[in-house]
Amino acid sequence: MKKGWIITLVVILIIVIALISWGIGAYNKMVTLEQSVKESYSQIQNQLQRRADLIPNLVETVKGYAAQEKEIFEALANARAKLAGAQTVEEQATADAELTNVLSRLLVIVENYPTLKSDANFRQLMDELAGTENRIAVARKDYNAVVKDYNALIKKFPYVIIAKMFGFAEKQYFEAKPGVEEVPQVQF
Repeated sequence: MKKGWIITLVVILIIVIALISWGIGAYNKMVTLEQSVKESYSQIQNQLQRRADLIPNLVETVKGYAAQEKEIFEALANARAKLAGAQTVEEQATADAELTNVLSRLLVIVENYPTLKSDANFRQLMDELAGTENRIAVARKDYNAVVKDYNALIKKFPYVIIAKMFGFAEKQYFEAKPGVEEVPQVQF
């Protein structure tokens, strides 16, 4: 009889150790994915900052050719300030959409100044800006992919139990604002 209790106790102990080991592994997996989300988000911020840093150089180059287009330069400055002050993913997405819209308006102005388009400094800045826009798109895609994996994991059973126990919350996607697919209307 005593031998039966020992075997039962050993089996229970093995089950408890297996559950604890699984719980530790699940927790560590969620922590790893959460850190990947943070790292991916920082890459978006990095590329948005790169773009914001390129814009003053672009503006100065264009100003020499289009001094009378003061409104667009003010709009660019305001959009950059909003992006710099954005605290959440949603605020950054909104500020990014506004900055993209203003940049589109700036490019329309450039079309009115053919000599500006042939300026080497301007062309280099535009190439850097185009490269940065591509990097931003890739960083957003990577961020959203990691968020998808993380959000899916914390909602799956039995991971949801560990997620709720340790406060793992769903992360927000970096989404384009409604209407971004429409061509901006530029009026002077």
